[in-house]
Amino acid sequence: MAVLRESPWYQEILREGEARGEARGEERGRREELFSGIELALEIKFGNAGSELMPNISQISDLQRLKAIQQAIKTVNTIEELQQLL
Repeated sequence: MAVLRESPWYQEILREGEARGEARGEERGRREELFSGIELALEIKFGNAGSELMPNISQISDLQRLKAIQQAIKTVNTIEELQQLL
């Protein structure tokens, strides 16, 4: 087993796995930041009623879509307008 761990092939696979894990962790962190920002913006703009949208929003994994929702909060006038984007 020690010989396998020292092989260049094994080391390359290990590096790839670590890089993928780091990328997933970074994406998860960005998603969590967006969720927090969206929740805060909803609460500030719409009060508790805005926070009630979070269960639906938290099901979204696409970072671009979450960013679009975050931006839309700035321009929509009603919760209903925002719900149409979900």
